[in-house]
Amino acid sequence: MRKTLKSQSVVRCVTIGDLLEEIDVRNSDGSINDVRGVNINKQFIPTAANISGIDLTKYKVVRKNQFAANFMHVLRDQKIPFGLYRKNEPCIVSPAYPVFQVKSDATLPEYIMMWLNRAERDRYAWFVSDSSVRGGLELSRFFEIEISLPPLAIQQKYVNIYNAMLANFSIQVNSLKNVTAALVASIEMVRRGTPRVAIGVLLEEIDVRNSSGEIKNAQGININKEFMPSVANLSGTDLTKYKVVKKNQFAYSAMQTGRDECIRMALFQGDEPIIVSPAYSVLQIRGNSVLAEYVMLWFSRCESDRYGWFISDGSIRASLELPRFYEIEIPLPSLEQQRAVANLYNARRLMQRNITALGNMLRDICPILIKGAQEEGTAAHGGRK
Repeated sequence: MRKTLKSQSVVRCVTIGDLLEEIDVRNSDGSINDVRGVNINKQFIPTAANISGIDLTKYKVVRKNQFAANFMHVLRDQKIPFGLYRKNEPCIVSPAYPVFQVKSDATLPEYIMMWLNRAERDRYAWFVSDSSVRGGLELSRFFEIEISLPPLAIQQKYVNIYNAMLANFSIQVNSLKNVTAALVASIEMVRRGTPRVAIGVLLEEIDVRNSSGEIKNAQGININKEFMPSVANLSGTDLTKYKVVKKNQFAYSAMQTGRDECIRMALFQGDEPIIVSPAYSVLQIRGNSVLAEYVMLWFSRCESDRYGWFISDGSIRASLELPRFYEIEIPLPSLEQQRAVANLYNARRLMQRNITALGNMLRDICPILIKGAQEEGTAAHGGRK
């Protein structure tokens, strides 16, 4: 049971070992089967391990507001996989994970999580990790990490700010799940009983070169089917040979489909044209029977990537050449149905971008909140520490 301490009146410099204690509660009756791990983003996630035949009674129980960590690969990952469990129902983690709880109610677990959820803490943990093959962080070293602890009221103020942002993030994630479910159901409805048409009937290749050299924005395509700044060294490259891509046109790369298990294509939706490597194919809609967004959403599916991998050639590059790509057939519903599905697809993409931005903001806000808490705690007591 945690002790009740008199609330501290100034910002104190303490260690993690002063605030946390290791606990070891096993799933001895086997009643908990929600097995989790902690990733480098400091989140609890369903375990990726095969637990078939594993004795789960040896696994450790983690309850709400307790922590679990994986200190084995800190040197390799340059991060501390350390997470605060926030759900009401307990989970279990590997016996190799240490589990912690706060020692007193004068310390908020969320504040400790904010303190450790900063890049400088990860760098320090990397610096003090051992030189073994696994590059682990010893528990004694972890407990020696220092933390500046302001009064409880100030901890609570900044934790409230973080929790409000976290709640908004969770709402966005749940909304994304709902939109994704609706999109999957819509695609399944379209897939059944709708005539199929070959991609070669719907798309045509165009070849417009940057002959004036006016366009300098050279981009490529990643396996997430997004345009990204070219990673190639373009110093001294003749950009007049590069192909121009305009709004609502596609760029397609036939190379390495088999290796990446991904059909590498992307729909460009910017207003200003870009250029891509001459090795890429640039495609546009042929006629007016199909929407570009509908074609893109169809090839954003894992099923389409798996099929592209299946029909790619057996060369070293494992390519899906354009003639073979053109043979792929997709369902072609009415334009009204296409638009309805495309709207869901666009809504999901927008939500995914917002969630990514919010996730980055949650990560970046921790140093700001910690700094604010320290400064307020010090200023409130005449600069004393």
